[in-house]
Amino acid sequence: MRNLTTLLLLLSVLVTHAQDYLVDLDYYLPKDVTYNPNIPTPKSIINHEVGEWHVTHDKLVQYMFALAKASDRITIENRGTTFEGRPLLLLTITSTANHSNIESIRQDHIALTEANSGSLNTSNMPVVVYQGFSIHGNEPSGSNASLVAAYYLAAAEGAKIDELLTNTVILFDPSFNPD
Repeated sequence: MRNLTTLLLLLSVLVTHAQDYLVDLDYYLPKDVTYNPNIPTPKSIINHEVGEWHVTHDKLVQYMFALAKASDRITIENRGTTFEGRPLLLLTITSTANHSNIESIRQDHIALTEANSGSLNTSNMPVVVYQGFSIHGNEPSGSNASLVAAYYLAAAEGAKIDELLTNTVILFDPSFNPD
């Protein structure tokens, strides 16, 4: 009986102080950056803080579509479905100027594969980067990390993010394999 009482006391202390260990979105984001208040936070769509629960794929998809709707930095496409019928998304995240020239950027990058590509001027060509998260469906960290990364890329304001998005086209796959 004494062990049970001790265990219950310990559990009550842990439960009482569990809130002290929960973190909000600010914990993951740079402190010296302002964020566009018109861009939805993950919590506003998935109804819990990032990392508090493993985000379900349907909520992840819902959030990515909400970001694409709210931000002119993001376009989104559904590239197909998994064996279990879940959507496979790809976000293109870049500056609005790059979005308006995305086909030209694509053609320039294809031209880099040709033998005579040494004559191309790459100094003004944005880098194309692929970011893929969660290659296994039971990996919670990747999908949760994609929420934070996508929010940052959509909502951050200032010279650093402007420079990054001017010089980079990010192909962003929030869950490579949700099954």
